Amino acid sequence: MKKIATDVPQKVDASKQFCPNLECTSRGQIGQGNIVGHGSKRPRYKCKTCEKTFSARAGTALEGIRYSEDDYVKVITLLAFGTPTQAIVHAFGIDERTVAKWRDRAGMHCEAVHKEKIEQGLLDLIHVQADEIWLKIRGAVLWVALAIMAPTRLWIAGEVSKKRDSNLTDNLMQQVRRCALACCAILICTDGFSAYPKSIIKAFRNKVKDTPGPGASKKVVWPRLYIGTVIKSTVKRRLTDVSRRMSYGQWRKAKKLLKISKGGKKLNTSFIERFNGTIRERFAPFTRKCRYLAAKIETVQTGIYLIGSVYNFCSPVRPVLPKQALLGDGRSRQNTWITEYPM
Repeated sequence: MKKIATDVPQKVDASKQFCPNLECTSRGQIGQGNIVGHGSKRPRYKCKTCEKTFSARAGTALEGIRYSEDDYVKVITLLAFGTPTQAIVHAFGIDERTVAKWRDRAGMHCEAVHKEKIEQGLLDLIHVQADEIWLKIRGAVLWVALAIMAPTRLWIAGEVSKKRDSNLTDNLMQQVRRCALACCAILICTDGFSAYPKSIIKAFRNKVKDTPGPGASKKVVWPRLYIGTVIKSTVKRRLTDVSRRMSYGQWRKAKKLLKISKGGKKLNTSFIERFNGTIRERFAPFTRKCRYLAAKIETVQTGIYLIGSVYNFCSPVRPVLPKQALLGDGRSRQNTWITEYPM
């Protein structure tokens, strides 16, 4: 009787792979026959065009991971929903430094996805809310500024700084600007931090050359830009009064954007404050009065993008939009220019 070898490696399917080499002329082309298998124990592929080999995990957050994909996904999922690193160490028996590296790796990958999918200048933002929160790290205090698109609840920007100053708001608004459709009508609501109006106007303006010849271009603010400020007064941590005013633009026109976005009848920052609560709930170092503080500012930066990307792309929600603006089943936070990007 003929024996059948049971340990023969199975052939890998290379029909859906493409070469990730930036210098390869066949980069990004699928189904051209230039990709062949190059090992099956740890799946690798080879490009006939450039003669380079690459892993099946190349270009993903799993590249270089020695553990199973299932373990990595479970650990990142737990981190993205607020589980402290120490708990994961005890549950999975993985070294604490390994968990930290996985978290940072996933966060950097999420940041790349965010820039590729969100910061492309294709979003008709309509109504944006921005706010900042503080957190303690080991030996210091950090400020984190966040911005959200109110109609779809899409998180669009985040910035980390050691100081609550104009540099923090400038960087945040520049990131919001990279997401916005050029010269679209937009209402931006913020708290009473005085640096916001100047940072918004600085970000949302274009260079216009009126006269020929040498000389600097004129900087013109977007014609349909509106800035609303919400100032809350508290006494002994209890809200006593809310002051609302327009810092730039007319309330009559801003009110129309507020109505279109279903963002309430008055100027408010409710959506970004709710997202602030989500961040504090889902990222362990953001928890108040905890003993698992972050050690570095990079940890906070990568953690924000991890939580934000999971919130944007992996958490279904029903956006409050007019019927003609809804996507398919109405579950995605992304608008008509953004397609779902699985992590």
